[in-house]
Amino acid sequence: MTCISTKTVLTVAVLVGFSTCALAQGAAPTPWELRQDMGYAYGRDGKTLAYKMGTNNAGLLLKGAKKVPKGTLFFIGQNGQLYMRSGPYLEGDGKFMFGSD
Repeated sequence: MTCISTKTVLTVAVLVGFSTCALAQGAAPTPWELRQDMGYAYGRDGKTLAYKMGTNNAGLLLKGAKKVPKGTLFFIGQNGQLYMRSGPYLEGDGKFMFGSD
């Protein structure tokens, strides 16, 4: 199995979340449903992939992996590139800072 970093897995999860929520722009945010037995990848070609994972290579997968800090926002820029931002993205009242009015 190819070694996939946690950052890559979460990046793919974000893309999956964006693709399923794109039609509901004004709707309240919904939680992702990530599962422990699945791996999510954002490939070098920009495609998103999901892998069914087993436990035989779990130690190898965790080598070099990093936890994503709480309060991290993932988004696709106008150029189609995936970005992440650690820092505030909600207003004091809980509304998204960068949403359309």
